[in-house]
Amino acid sequence: MANYRIGIDVGGTHTDAVILDDSYNVIAQTKAPTSTDVSSGIYQALHEVVKTSKVDVRNINYAMLGTTHCTNAIVERKRLNDIAIIRIGAPATLAIKPLLSVPDDLKAILGKHSYIVKGGHEFDGREITELDEEDLYRIANEIKGKVDSVAITSVFSPVTKKHEERAAEIITEILGDDVAVSLSSEIGNVGLLERENATILNAAVVNVAKSTADGFIQALEQEGIEADVFFGQNDGTLMSVEYTVRYPILTIACGPTNSLRGAAYLSNKSNTLVIDVGGTTTDIGVLVNGFPRQSSLAVEIGGVRTNFRMPDIMSVGLGGGTIIQVHEDQTFQIGPHSVGYRLQEKALIFGGDTLTTTDVIVGLGKAKLGDPAKVAHLDKALLENIYAKMVGMVEEALDKMKTSAEDMPVILVGGGSILLPEELQGASEVIRPENFGVANAIGSAISQVSGEVEKIFAMDDLGREQTIEVAKNMAKEEAINAGADPDQLVIVDLEYVPLAYLPGNATRIRAKAAGALKNTVGV
Repeated sequence: MANYRIGIDVGGTHTDAVILDDSYNVIAQTKAPTSTDVSSGIYQALHEVVKTSKVDVRNINYAMLGTTHCTNAIVERKRLNDIAIIRIGAPATLAIKPLLSVPDDLKAILGKHSYIVKGGHEFDGREITELDEEDLYRIANEIKGKVDSVAITSVFSPVTKKHEERAAEIITEILGDDVAVSLSSEIGNVGLLERENATILNAAVVNVAKSTADGFIQALEQEGIEADVFFGQNDGTLMSVEYTVRYPILTIACGPTNSLRGAAYLSNKSNTLVIDVGGTTTDIGVLVNGFPRQSSLAVEIGGVRTNFRMPDIMSVGLGGGTIIQVHEDQTFQIGPHSVGYRLQEKALIFGGDTLTTTDVIVGLGKAKLGDPAKVAHLDKALLENIYAKMVGMVEEALDKMKTSAEDMPVILVGGGSILLPEELQGASEVIRPENFGVANAIGSAISQVSGEVEKIFAMDDLGREQTIEVAKNMAKEEAINAGADPDQLVIVDLEYVPLAYLPGNATRIRAKAAGALKNTVGV
């Protein structure tokens, strides 16, 4: 009996869906306009792809979703949880309050219940001061009934998380299990303020993640599908619904990473550059051993500086729906605005009134879409200049993402990649694989499950080899918790950096394990 899986990815312009068989062949694919509320676009794409495939829904075992719900909630400041912020760090951290650098509009929403209590640890794991449990009980009783999510951050908790875990026990004891608790040691890396910010954002989008998961499961049930559900996370792998609701912040930026994973699978290349052109932006990333290269810098989300794991992606304001403004002197501006999912109503070739990048390539005969007669009046020399600038924008970004001056293979994916030519400066070859238009949904469907740990270890305690093994096993345990098959796990990334200024031969170790879903074949 054949087994099938559904992959859905929500982009700024289109929501793409695919159904794959157990050999990862594409059985059906569809693109639906991304709806303002996101959910109805997902339902439409799901319904269409199931209908087109003519597959027996009883044989669909897995459903994967890469979604922008949590990102949108933070950026739009909508549907966020009522949260409490608890920092364990007095008196050491009293000088800088939580949310200090967060935009005022977001601070007004998230900063209503903010506390700093005594506790925390030194960089070597020594206690700064004893945890003030009495104060935590007072806070818990004060916020009871006022919040539905709590963010707890302790000084140097990636080294030891004892104070965070005890604080969580007290909060849960008073507020009950229905109130979500986010611990910074499970989300961010070393660096108090950025880690605290990531934890606060995580706590703020728990309800959004829950409603998204519930909505997706309901949509599947409406189609008669009883499948195991997984969500894409921003390192190009999957996580279970339970894991998603606990760590919803990890779904941010899963769209570009799904495209990278899809590109790796479709092209059978694991170390290369990927250009994903959508309707609104062009995202450029780097594949390292089949997974997206991770960013080593702090990342801003909705104006908030964070330090949890994020892919190294460069976005350029160029997509299939990007608006071209032409001035009287024949100068022009490309973007940054886009008609987005309204391309088929706004672009000139579809009878609209807005000049877009898609109109430019149709006008130059580089693509066959819509009605070419509607752009026949446009000045060809002007269109050539615009097109040269479009390609130049991507080539410049490509150059910035490379780590050497040598030309590298480039994989083109995304429905908007028809904007780009078969040759690009800086590329040794340009590969446009079959099914390139739905690479993101394919990436969602074929992704593995991963777990990652980043922690400071004292090498003197166990020795170098044993300490690294401990870190690897911790990463594998995280992957198993996220839904991976224990028998198919491999370490896909390992990095260790000695910290010369810390005692005990301290070393920061980052380990990442990945493997296939339980009861399925690895990719």
